[in-house]
Amino acid sequence: MLDTELAIIGAGPAGMAAAIEAANCGIASVLIDEQQSVGGQIYRDVERVAPLRGAMLGQDFLDGLPLAEGTHSPLITHLAGAVVWQVEKDGTITCSVKDQARQIKAQRILIATGAIERPMPLPGWTMPGVMTVGAGQILLKQSGLIPNKAVLIGSGPLLYVLASQMLKAKTPPLAIIETQTMGDLTKAMKHIGGALRGWRYLLKGTKLLSALKMGGVKRYTGASNIRLEGEGAVASVSFQCGARSHTIPCDTALLHHGVVPNVQISRALQLDHHWDAQQACFSPSLDEWGKSSEATIFIAGDGAGIGGAKAADLCGRIAALKLASELGKLDEENLQQRAAPLKSALLKENAARPFLDRAYPPFKDAQSPQDKTIVCRCEEVTAGEIRKTIALGCQGPNQLKAFLRAGMGPCQGRGCGLTISTLFAEQTGKSMQEIDYFTIRSPLKPITLGELASLKQKDVERLF
Repeated sequence: MLDTELAIIGAGPAGMAAAIEAANCGIASVLIDEQQSVGGQIYRDVERVAPLRGAMLGQDFLDGLPLAEGTHSPLITHLAGAVVWQVEKDGTITCSVKDQARQIKAQRILIATGAIERPMPLPGWTMPGVMTVGAGQILLKQSGLIPNKAVLIGSGPLLYVLASQMLKAKTPPLAIIETQTMGDLTKAMKHIGGALRGWRYLLKGTKLLSALKMGGVKRYTGASNIRLEGEGAVASVSFQCGARSHTIPCDTALLHHGVVPNVQISRALQLDHHWDAQQACFSPSLDEWGKSSEATIFIAGDGAGIGGAKAADLCGRIAALKLASELGKLDEENLQQRAAPLKSALLKENAARPFLDRAYPPFKDAQSPQDKTIVCRCEEVTAGEIRKTIALGCQGPNQLKAFLRAGMGPCQGRGCGLTISTLFAEQTGKSMQEIDYFTIRSPLKPITLGELASLKQKDVERLF
């Protein structure tokens, strides 16, 4: 078992920034991540990819280079290709590296697992050729692959980011089909003050939209009744805009209507969570430093609430300073002095978030899918089956597992949990806080008997 002062789960912007800040305070940390290189989703493999595709991916991607380079500190141990499948409140983390289980014992844990894309169950979304926009970005960043004849569907600035990158690569999308409406924009205007304080985001969005217009990328807004069609694989997408119906032939459909905190580990630890109505997701309940309801466990970055890469960086640094204070590396006066400018910068960074959240809300048709639409892809459970089971008196998402096995597949509810909770709230009239979410149990990711057997006997016994 590897002993360390600080274990950081996730090597995205929050995890990297926290490890660097901790190292600056003299703290040794273990940076644990599933990928072979640091960067997370936003800065994926940035040190290798920046010279190859940096110009196409843009400055937002290149901003990750200093962070990635900073993790080469001798005080930071990067545990690459490590799949975390159990975390305990006593600081023990169990993961697998190259099919061998390993354990780390930390005095403090920082969870920086970021966000996952909000599930977007639409008719036909399980067909080959249908992916998320995030998956499209992984292909582009990691391998330089760009889908031909692609349509982007949903809402949010990430659609514009990927579309502009595809445009630079001379393989623009056929169209962007957006679900937000003018009514959403009107409602967002009450947050315009914050948006103006975060004017850089508005300017960035304006530039992206201008580039897409100049590049001839067709945009449809206020889309509804979206259907992905084809036999054996997606061949077209049909939808309505107002009274007009449209059909666009395509080979690939990329879906996205926002991201939500990845709460699998924090849920498994039974930390306190709350329903965030503004971002329409469950988030862990934290103090100003990122400390959770368990005193030795902190959470930073998008896993604590969606704010983007820059905000995640700042949250990671703020948490690391508090951790340094608790570990006796920083006195209270220095803690406050060093944290003050970071907290001020975080307020400015998050100023535009309420406007963006309201202007680009989740797609209601996907939050409440048609009865024939599959919600749980692992167990092939439809929205109709879930509604019928709720009508029978099923008490909540956890009992639903016994009826339908929804949430019990390899993804452990990552792809269906939020939709299922929403369907319960819709059918029962209860609040999302009352309905809550699946109870998550270890192993957090599928493991083999060989991985379990690779632990020492005493370590296996303590797991159970």
